[in-house]
Amino acid sequence: MNILIVGAGAIGGYFGGRLLEKGENVTFLVRAKRKEMLEKSGLKIESVNGNAKLAPRMITSKDIGDKFDLILISTKSYHLTQAINDIRPFVKEDTIILPLLNGVGHLEQLIKAFGEDAVIGGLCFIETTLDEHGTILQKSPIHQLIYGERSGEITPRMEKLKAAFEGANASCVLSEQINQEMWHKYLFITALSGITSLMESPIGPIMELETGRNTVASLLEELGAIMKKINAPIHDTITQELYTKISDMPYLMKSSMQRDIEKSLPLESDHLHGLLLQHANTHDVPTPILETIYTKLKIYEKEK
Repeated sequence: MNILIVGAGAIGGYFGGRLLEKGENVTFLVRAKRKEMLEKSGLKIESVNGNAKLAPRMITSKDIGDKFDLILISTKSYHLTQAINDIRPFVKEDTIILPLLNGVGHLEQLIKAFGEDAVIGGLCFIETTLDEHGTILQKSPIHQLIYGERSGEITPRMEKLKAAFEGANASCVLSEQINQEMWHKYLFITALSGITSLMESPIGPIMELETGRNTVASLLEELGAIMKKINAPIHDTITQELYTKISDMPYLMKSSMQRDIEKSLPLESDHLHGLLLQHANTHDVPTPILETIYTKLKIYEKEK
């Protein structure tokens, strides 16, 4: 497959790099500054799963030419509009669009831009960051990418995708329940990012306190109640399962949103917490903890 990775940052650079390392035909769509950096240093991955130094093929949005079979998007939600504009020249009639953004609000925007059939479901579980030299750092072993047709079917194009992903140094899973998996991650990431950002603390000190544990449990119940009210495809025990998952996380684990706040970076508060709060208000679901978190995040954004 002819694969385009939008960006060569912590997520796109990692999974794209693992596909390139395997030998797939991978191109990175990057900004001029990142292109210049990678031309000098190469694409470097330092990981507990194995290091890599690669010489990637790169283009910018001005380099019109190739069309691609697969376009993987892992930008933040606030960069999605620009990413859509950037990739338009590289999309053909049967191009597959695979988004790895958190939440679900981006699907509607991508479907409007490229059509119902083009957009499949996707998510990832990975903790990566870029250091000051642009090297991708991964210190925890989880590096999972999950994808699938939103209809749940295993279509011929998913079989092609599976063949492209198989053998890469990453866990790439073809799912027949991608919609549910996306909503479950949405619930998880909204709770974890919200509570750690609100408390300005890693998860461990929060869960040490009975009041902290109670707050996390109540937040998960709020989010689950909203999703059930709008008939999201979550299963009945997911809030309890995610409470256990959060309880078992490393003591010093921080959410990416909390790290973004510490670096004075933009946030995805409207894409994650804000969208659920809108649904809560529409359906009269009480959400005092979610409202508190959202208020905290919006004050940060206003003062940034």
